[in-house]
Amino acid sequence: MSTAATPTLNPAEPVLCLAFETGVSEWKIAFSTGLGQRPRYRVVPARDLGRLQQEIARAKERFGLPSEARVVSCYEAGRDGFWMHRALLGMGVENQIVDSASIEINRRTRRAKTDRLDAGKLVTMLLRWLGGDRRVWSVVRVPSPEEEDRRQLHRELMTARRDRTRLTNRIQSLLFAQGLALQELRDLPARLGSLRLWNERPLPARLLERIRHEWEKVEQLTQQISRLLAERRQLLRVAQDAGSECARKLLHLRGLGPNAAWLFALEFFAWRAFQNRRQIGALAGLCPTPHQSGTEGRELGITKSGNRWIRALAIEIAWGWLRYQPQSELSRWYEQRFGHGSSRLRRIGIVALARKLLIELWKYLQTDTPPAGALLKA
Repeated sequence: MSTAATPTLNPAEPVLCLAFETGVSEWKIAFSTGLGQRPRYRVVPARDLGRLQQEIARAKERFGLPSEARVVSCYEAGRDGFWMHRALLGMGVENQIVDSASIEINRRTRRAKTDRLDAGKLVTMLLRWLGGDRRVWSVVRVPSPEEEDRRQLHRELMTARRDRTRLTNRIQSLLFAQGLALQELRDLPARLGSLRLWNERPLPARLLERIRHEWEKVEQLTQQISRLLAERRQLLRVAQDAGSECARKLLHLRGLGPNAAWLFALEFFAWRAFQNRRQIGALAGLCPTPHQSGTEGRELGITKSGNRWIRALAIEIAWGWLRYQPQSELSRWYEQRFGHGSSRLRRIGIVALARKLLIELWKYLQTDTPPAGALLKA
């Protein structure tokens, strides 16, 4: 959550509100100064900041606002990232990036959707949000350019690993389609010549050529992964930025390796100012979803609305926590409540343990006190 002051609407102060519906070639903009007013719509070429400034000046003149009037804008988080937010701030515009999944919609009938309608709805909701209605949407926390740049290393590493897995799966599928099931692909180029089909004939020439091409991509990605891992190890040793220091601190705990420590630090703890444990659970998407109506009530499971990488890793680390930290209070709590239950109950319990573990890691980073009963690495 951002630590900056939340903008509000002062009735005595003239404010120009505008909302963007961004696209690849053009931006649709809706201007307004108050609820109940018909928005003023304009279209500008995408990324043309000079034209945007002209339209803002024309809108102020159209609505009778002084040239120094306050300007507040919003747009939905997406492909444009954060550069547009920083550019608007540089122009003196107070901007908010909105989580598109959090915007309220009318579920009564089929909903008409066009860029013009979306821009008009966004500017109306911006006016409501400035008026104090914080339930209309959720605002995205914007990282600094340095914080955003630090995340490129582990995201590139995850992408390279994912691409390599896809390539190896493709190679195994090509071989399986010929009746060959290889559990290991080590030294594959040397083994291709000895592989035989069901009738003892060698693999077809075109298939051999394709597999060799795919394996060349696997080797390239393997070299890239090794280089990225070496760069990460170097940063963990000597870097003095907040993310690296946070990761080094997490590495002191038994059960957390470089992958978990780095991802938890750079994606979660190092650049966010959490105020309470509810914010941690919400951002990880590990909060419960109760459904109650009258005398009926049931649980719909976790929200899954947060960072999917953190959520998946937190559950994986929770299983490892039971193995490497069996004497901790969290592990004993899990064993007492879920350890003797069914397989389904244990899987439900591990999600609760993952949420508790994230909260304990946050407290550990804030107070330097490890989770109760947890052991540090020698």
